[in-house]
This record gives sequence, structure tokens and C-alpha cells, in this order.
Amino acid sequence: MKTRYPPDPILLSIILALLGLGLVANYSSSAIFALERYGSSTYFLWKQFLWIVIGIALALFFINYDHRKLKSMVRPLLVLNIILLILVLILGREVGGAKRWLRFLGLGFQPSEITKLSLIIFVAYYCDKKRSKIENFSKGLLPLLLVIGFFCGMIFLQPDLGTPVLIGFTCIVISFIGGAKLKQILSLGMLLLPLISLAAWAEPYRRKRILSFLHPWDDPQGSGYQLVQSLLALGSGGLKGVGLGQSHSKLLYLPEPHTDFIFPILAEELGLLGSLSLLLLYGLLGWIGFRIATRTKNMFSSLLASGITLIIVLQALFNIGAVSGCIPTKGLPLPLISFGGSSLVITLMSLGILSNISRYARKE
Repeated sequence: MKTRYPPDPILLSIILALLGLGLVANYSSSAIFALERYGSSTYFLWKQFLWIVIGIALALFFINYDHRKLKSMVRPLLVLNIILLILVLILGREVGGAKRWLRFLGLGFQPSEITKLSLIIFVAYYCDKKRSKIENFSKGLLPLLLVIGFFCGMIFLQPDLGTPVLIGFTCIVISFIGGAKLKQILSLGMLLLPLISLAAWAEPYRRKRILSFLHPWDDPQGSGYQLVQSLLALGSGGLKGVGLGQSHSKLLYLPEPHTDFIFPILAEELGLLGSLSLLLLYGLLGWIGFRIATRTKNMFSSLLASGITLIIVLQALFNIGAVSGCIPTKGLPLPLISFGGSSLVITLMSLGILSNISRYARKE
């Protein structure tokens, strides 16, 4: 860990490629909607550009910040997250029946996005510190699960089911890589699966999502409207797409196409080849991230790199799976592509940390 190299150039190239594609996709998908609602076709474009500038500035800081110092910040980070998650339940801005946003200095952000990165740092730190006890369920894995469960439960109360599932799954995989027994992980999964299913079915709006996912064409003008329009957009692109800026679905057919449902617009405009190219970029990001994780001899660094890589790639798969009708909608943005400041900034911060880890990773 003594020798530092330049950040992984392939990783940086992938990040810039996704950011560039995201800017183009945001303008293309939001111009009509922004003009209709705000009187300016570039309204969302400039806001996204501002978030990118902030995110890149933070990423550059963390590229040059020794990630091992994050271990000393674990407890303050957890305390900060507890405060923010309590505040959002009390003072959060309600959107669509959920309180997920806090406003500070005129800017809105989601505390759950900060919790994603904080918990990954915590789990990596915990598994590194308790490496001799992690195989022991009561002394190793159980205390870790209680902390993860507490934070996921706080996010679930907003209400939000998709984010806790993403965070919880990622943290459990990190703990498995860190030494937890597979038998214990599988037993936990068998216990949690019916509880998650019950939580998904108990709330009427979640039950409606599941039914519209299973049978979207039963109510194409009602509960299945968004998924139906998404599938129509995906199917309209053909092999090469209709061309950038030429999507028909963004003409106020697909609701708010610049956020969670931005992938269908990209698929319509760039076609199957463009969609596969985007999937290839996420695949390369995953490959580079896990390669960095395997090349570092430090356990904390390896687990941190694995967690950051896993949560970004999983979120991309969840998003694409939801808009293509493979899984129920989760309300998760497409990393580095969808409009939104909180997700974009935290993702860039995470990738800055990953780039710093790559500077210490041994050469092949």
C-alpha cells in the first residue's frame, strides 16, 4: 500500500463516457417536458450540469484523499446518517406520498443516498476489524446485521422499499466476501424473503405496482400506463434507433422520462446497439471495479472497492430490469444517467474513492 499509481485510466474513461451520455440523454428526454412545465427546454440540462460539476469536484478530492482515513470517520458518519434519516421523517418534503427529501440552502437531497455510501464504508470497516469473529454468528455477523437492519428500516419508513433492498443485499454480499459463512447468509435470505414479500404486498400502492408489473396490458391507461409506454419505447428503437432527439415517447407520453425511465428513451433513440453499448459500459465498470478490489492487499480497501462497484452495477440492473418489465418498478435512478443531484453526486464521490483505491492497488 506504499506505492501510488495514477488512477485507473479505463475507469476514468468509463465515468466520463457515462456522464457525457447522461447529459445528452437528459436534454433529449427532458426538453419537451421542461418547455411545457418551466418554459425553458434547457431547464433540467443546466441543473444536471451543475450537479455534475459539484460531483466531479468531490470526486477529484476523493481521488487524492487516502481512502484508509475513512475508517476513522465511520462512527461520525453513522451518527450523521441517523440524524438525517430522523429529520427526513419529520421535516422531509413529501413527493408522491413519500418523505425522502430534505432541503438545505435551497438544494434538495435524499439522505438515503448518503446512507448507501456510509453503510458500505461501515461494513468494509467492520469486516476488516472483526475478521477473526465474522464467521461466528452471535459475535460477528449478528451485530453487523442489526446495524444494517436499523438503517434499512429507517429508509423503509419514508416509505421506500427499493433502496433498503439494494443497500441490504449489497452489504450482505460484502459481509460474505469479508468472511461470513454462506450457510448463515442463505438462512438469513430465507428469513427475509417472506418479510420483504409481505412488505411489498401489504401497502396498496406497492401491491398495485406488482399487479401492473404482472399484467400491465390489463389496464394500459391506468396502473400499467408507465410500463406499457416504456415497453413501446423500447420496442420502437429497432436495431439502430430512430436517432438522437427523435423519440416519440418523450412527447409527454412517458411520464417524466428524464428520471427513472430514461433508459427507454435512450433505447428508442439509439436502438438495440446503443442499449447494448450502455450495458457494456456498466459491465466494464463492474469488471474494472472488481479487478481493483482483487489487486489490493488491504482487506478494508478490497471490501470497499467491491461494495462501491456492486451497488452501482446492481442499481443499473435494477433500473433497466424495472423499465423493461423484468422486475417490479423500484424507483431507483440509472447511475450517472438519470436526472437527479443526490444520486449523481454520491455516485461520483463513490467512484472517486474507487479511483483512489486503484492508485494503491498492485500492478498485474
